[in-house]
Amino acid sequence: MERHQDSKFDDTFLPMTSMGSGVGIAVLPDIYCYTDQIVNLVLIGNPNESEEFVLIDTGMPKSALEIRDMVEERLGEGIMPKAIVLTHGHFDHVGSVAELLEEWNIPVYAHELELPYLTGKRDYPPGDPNVASGLVAKLSPLFPNHGIDISAHVHVLPEDGTVPNMPGWKWLHTPGHTPGHISLFREQDRALIAGDAFVTVKQESLYKVITQTQEISGPPKYYTTDWNAAFESVKKLEALKPKTAVTGHGLPMSGAELAENLAYLVDHFEEIGRPESGKYVN
Repeated sequence: MERHQDSKFDDTFLPMTSMGSGVGIAVLPDIYCYTDQIVNLVLIGNPNESEEFVLIDTGMPKSALEIRDMVEERLGEGIMPKAIVLTHGHFDHVGSVAELLEEWNIPVYAHELELPYLTGKRDYPPGDPNVASGLVAKLSPLFPNHGIDISAHVHVLPEDGTVPNMPGWKWLHTPGHTPGHISLFREQDRALIAGDAFVTVKQESLYKVITQTQEISGPPKYYTTDWNAAFESVKKLEALKPKTAVTGHGLPMSGAELAENLAYLVDHFEEIGRPESGKYVN
């Protein structure tokens, strides 16, 4: 079967956005969360101590210029990342990676199981509109699900759990949303970059996405294909007892609010995490 290998998503137009689009939050001195339309990307690096930093995920299609401007505003003119780390390869997390790599000749790291989707060998299953009544879920079959090919830049994350150019951080395999989904954790201050293993907004609802209404939720339902694995991943992250969490969608959460909400998600995953029906539910 011939696949649509548009690594730049040139034909993609997604008018959805949120009230937080274009806003950056300094979650910690070296963790900067930036919202690109409806998805978050993260800069890891303290601009007061070093020019070295890593970019986690690359946002929506056609956002490369915006991302470069954000990086320079945060860290200084002409500075580029040491590397890009991808939590997974869905279009809203790799939307601008190919275009960024035209200017930044840097390595990209991802889990081994995610590589087929980043080297043009496989496509993701299409979005499932039947998991929820929200408009984002209903529109999800129209979202790009094709793999991209960044073979010249992508590398497998080290087997020992370390993250290149991110001392003190470990990557954790948190599958369910995608086969090779990862999250990142720093034991020193219990900081968590969760990707889409869980999120802090009901991503299926366009109204809640636009308003960024904060509520704990499992991974975006319309794109999650292994719900048993997704539940195990949420339990794994909750067991870390993170103090701060940046998720792929929604506002960062910390302290007692994070602990209580994450524990609630684990205890009530069947009610608020897993959809009642859908082609990937069983």
